[in-house]
Amino acid sequence: MGRVAAAGLALSGCALIAAGPAQVQTFRAAAGNLNVETIAGGLANPWALAFLPDGRMLVTERPGRLRIVTRDGKLSPPVTGLPPIAARGQGGLLDVVPDRGFAQDATIYFCFAEPMSGGARTALARARLIAAEAPRLEDLTVIFRQEGPPSTGRHFGCRIVQTPDNNLFLTTGDHGSESREAQNLSNHIGKIVRVRPDGSVPADNPFVNREGARPEIWSYGHRNAQGAALHPVSGKLWMHEHGPRGGDEINIPQAGRNYGWPVIGYGIDYSGAKIHESTHKEGMEQPIIQWTPVIAPSGMAFYTGELFPRWKGNLLIGGLATQLVVRLELDGEKVVREERILHELGERIRDVRAGPDGALWLVTDNPAGRILRVTPAR
Repeated sequence: MGRVAAAGLALSGCALIAAGPAQVQTFRAAAGNLNVETIAGGLANPWALAFLPDGRMLVTERPGRLRIVTRDGKLSPPVTGLPPIAARGQGGLLDVVPDRGFAQDATIYFCFAEPMSGGARTALARARLIAAEAPRLEDLTVIFRQEGPPSTGRHFGCRIVQTPDNNLFLTTGDHGSESREAQNLSNHIGKIVRVRPDGSVPADNPFVNREGARPEIWSYGHRNAQGAALHPVSGKLWMHEHGPRGGDEINIPQAGRNYGWPVIGYGIDYSGAKIHESTHKEGMEQPIIQWTPVIAPSGMAFYTGELFPRWKGNLLIGGLATQLVVRLELDGEKVVREERILHELGERIRDVRAGPDGALWLVTDNPAGRILRVTPAR
């Protein structure tokens, strides 16, 4: 059941039933009515949301701004001290996460499109956040730079996940290339990489001792992964990636495995031309689910809170072109049911986070983007 197209799964309706006060809307979903509250607005193409221990949040804006947001929606001035950022096309300031020890060291990690000769590349930086009235970054270090042909503005990936051992997973994109660079282990194009907090390479990375391979690589054959999260029980990394016209995927990337792009897949080129050799090939992994037509996924989170008991253990994913949230019920590593919710918002959902308050938090991607908080309607 897990390795099937989403079209074969049960779908649930979710019709708009009412509009509340100016900043709150109410929608219907299988788990009951949902209130959607606007916490902050006026953000320029926000890309990622992260929670700090004191209840405040960090939000990135793709044009190259990082802000601190209070629980009541007050935005700080842009944080100063960021490095040069290539804010063009799909590039810019993208993901941000606080270090697991943020309360002690105020360290954050962020991912961005870094200018380079001929275009830009995915880069990962760490810095200390000085959350003062005029917030700033100090002790900034770029700890990873993607090696390979530059991007002219497409497919940077750029989701960050920190594991309990403090190592960092980072997704990278294929830069929209029609070549097979995602299959080339001598670069970081179309890969998931794993590094230590200082950028050094963990000794148990799968290609550490492989001649001609980049030691940071964890898995390869990915197109453009803009969502990643750790499973709350198994601790495994889950991620999704965009297909072209068809073939959005969820994968559970294992060390050293090849996930096929562009050799295998379920989509076609935007022109209608054939891309893949086939959908299966020996030595290449299958997704646990693929969507054709696509949902254009971005952001993902496992729900572990208490506000939505029926969602416990579910996977929630934002949709860009589809302008909705996809909720997946799981049986181990198999998807058994899908529900599509909040499409009435008419918003590109760029990031999805399960908040420490048990609410579902969303970031909408447009020139007047918002931070939304989703709770049960009482």
